[in-house]
Amino acid sequence: MKKIEFTAVVPVAGAGTRLRPHTYTYPKVLLTVGDKPIIGHILDELKEAGIRKVCLVTGYLGEKIKEYVGTHYKELEVSYVEQPEPKGLGHAIWLTRGRVTGPALVMLGDTIISADLRKFMDSPDDCIAVKEVADPRRFGVVEVKKGYISALAEKPENPPSKLAIVGIYSFRNSARLYAALERLVDSGRTTKGEIQFTDALALLVKDGHKLRPVAIDGWYDCGKPETLLETNRYILNSGKFPSKAKNSLILPPVYISPSAKVENSIIGPYTSIGDGARVVSSIISDSIVNENAFIINMNLSGSLVGPSATVAGRKDKLNVGENSEIRFDRTDCDS
Repeated sequence: MKKIEFTAVVPVAGAGTRLRPHTYTYPKVLLTVGDKPIIGHILDELKEAGIRKVCLVTGYLGEKIKEYVGTHYKELEVSYVEQPEPKGLGHAIWLTRGRVTGPALVMLGDTIISADLRKFMDSPDDCIAVKEVADPRRFGVVEVKKGYISALAEKPENPPSKLAIVGIYSFRNSARLYAALERLVDSGRTTKGEIQFTDALALLVKDGHKLRPVAIDGWYDCGKPETLLETNRYILNSGKFPSKAKNSLILPPVYISPSAKVENSIIGPYTSIGDGARVVSSIISDSIVNENAFIINMNLSGSLVGPSATVAGRKDKLNVGENSEIRFDRTDCDS
């Protein structure tokens, strides 16, 4: 039997407003979590599942995303579609209609999901990943009858169930999906001011199309500082990572990029230090230090330090954006 080739559609156009100040000048999907940027984890999952064609929907700071993907994922056949205005997830996916034919796997770019993608791709049915949550009002929600989805709603005030849609969708015939999106766009219908993907899926179900829910366990949000740190802890717990440092104490799990320099410090647990970063005479735990940041004489916990930021001085809790510089004393940061 000939293997069915899926194309992955990954929307990464969001501005990431809940992660400001980092995302004023840096795309959310390029922020480090564990040992690589968020988009790196997503593309690695797709590669492992055997997918080679990927269509990324970019928008805000899209050129930086293209540069990273083009440098690190040359083995993938990646195309790009720009979403110039934030009109919703349904609109973002609709824009890919000219780039995708045949089977499609949609994977959202703002979460890291631990799931066997082959379950979605090998199923004879179109599938949607779901997970039971305590407060489903924050998510798209499905209702299930006789093993298939019978209704969907986007962030309903009175949810019909606690099954939230969590960001993986598979379609064996993408033409049917794009036809539903086309109907939605042509009608001008919006929910909460946006063209919602959930509404297009609801049209499919209303027309009698079968969508099967697939329950997953691992779903990790990267949308806020606290959830980004929680996801970082999950990833560091899931494997062994390099942690070379000079005259320092490492308390695993920790990731230290081979190109980072750590001296006379205590690092960990649950700390990621990105490419080209430098840490001197500091204590850092439960934190993410992004690429090319410089930290000296600090005691940090529960902190995010943005790319190329400089932090020097005293114990505190920080959320520092790209190219920031914070000094609490007269420490010579050029030493």
